[in-house]
Amino acid sequence: MRVDEKQDLVVIGGGLAGLAAACRAAELGLKPLVLEATDDESYLCNSRITGGIFHVAMHDIRLSEDEARKNIHNASQGFARPELVDALAGNAVRSVDWLRSQGIRFIRGGPTPELGTVLAPPRLQQFGMHWKGRGGDVLLRTLSERLAERGGTLRRGARVLSIVMEAGCCTGVEVEIDGSVSRLRTGAVVIADGGFQANQDMVGQYISPAPEKLFQRNAGTGRGDGIRIAAAVGAKLVGMDKFYGHVLHRDVINNERLWPHPMIDSMAVSGVVVNGGGQRVFDEGLGGVSIANMIAKLEDPHGCTVICDAAAWRGPAREAVMGPNPNLEKAGGKVITADSIEDLAAKTGLPATALGDTVRHYNEAVARGTLNSLDPPRTSNRFRPLPIAEVPLLAVPVCAGITYSMGGIAIDGAARALDANDQPIPGLYAAGASTGGLEGGPNTAYTGGLSKAVVFGLLAGEAAARFGGNQPR
Repeated sequence: MRVDEKQDLVVIGGGLAGLAAACRAAELGLKPLVLEATDDESYLCNSRITGGIFHVAMHDIRLSEDEARKNIHNASQGFARPELVDALAGNAVRSVDWLRSQGIRFIRGGPTPELGTVLAPPRLQQFGMHWKGRGGDVLLRTLSERLAERGGTLRRGARVLSIVMEAGCCTGVEVEIDGSVSRLRTGAVVIADGGFQANQDMVGQYISPAPEKLFQRNAGTGRGDGIRIAAAVGAKLVGMDKFYGHVLHRDVINNERLWPHPMIDSMAVSGVVVNGGGQRVFDEGLGGVSIANMIAKLEDPHGCTVICDAAAWRGPAREAVMGPNPNLEKAGGKVITADSIEDLAAKTGLPATALGDTVRHYNEAVARGTLNSLDPPRTSNRFRPLPIAEVPLLAVPVCAGITYSMGGIAIDGAARALDANDQPIPGLYAAGASTGGLEGGPNTAYTGGLSKAVVFGLLAGEAAARFGGNQPR
């Protein structure tokens, strides 16, 4: 095996987290080498096809550190590792300012708080994917240019196979390029190649008993390589059972116009989600990301249907960005309607008695304000439940769409990879969707994939520079 000349820093993955780490380390005097497994010039990753919304726990990313910390705590309900909460809250504003300093432009994307900082130019609000020349594509191209200007290198078509350890310290990687395997010696390694959402074996191991029934709402390149090779050298993995995603029309399996929009979240949180027996099986009030996770956990993730009424269709379903009304039917997704529960049950194939009981009990709880009496209980602090009463009644068959896995390598507040005893592994860092400990948990806390990527990318680049003897300015 050939051993190449020593590199200052090797970064695995050319998405936002990886390029942020490399560009920041280059600013601090290192000559980073970024290894990207895909060989296309416009290599796909979630950062390139993103909608471009930078937020912290669905709030404005430019809020104060104290406000950001409170919002993350409220979302995670104590699950998130405290030092990761502090790191995200304390560096969120700085990370956006740093991106602006690299030439990245932002706009306000809408009236709601989380849309205050959106990549420009924004992704088109049209059916299907339109990423070329849009925010995420421009983001990666710009950071790649900054990296080259500072003496760093982006090498495409290079898949890292393993991490090299010597005397308990990370000293290099083994990489396959053009069918040939070589060993690269390096002062430090940053793992930033994304999650494992596109690896069906890992999704089946950690997330769903039927991974083939989850729709890949992502770039298809998150294979979990970085997570696996880190675990092989003793890195601790945390929070592997949750993902960020949305509720989609089940026809998305055969109709690509039904993703990334319209999402069915707004209908699901307004009414009920029932299984094939016509019964509720989880708390819809936790939101679309949680509902998608709970659907994925079922033995049959294709067995759920959203039930709501004309008021929900006229209200929340229309108010959402690229919402189901009217975009669902325009994209070819069938919305089943009926003037009675009995007719709706007949058209959906659901048992009429069970569905009728479910809707009746739900409506009574909504009217009386006794949602906790439902089985399972329904929360209402985030989303207002609407009665299912105004005809036509509606039903939509749904599935779970997975965007990125939330769990991965355990890190500390400086993005250092941790071992089973929560001690840093010298020379090994991780950032972005390769990491765990911030998102997920019992309520499937979602703090924002882009904000996590850029914040911990910057921290990893700075920590790697310190490890190499170059103190950040």
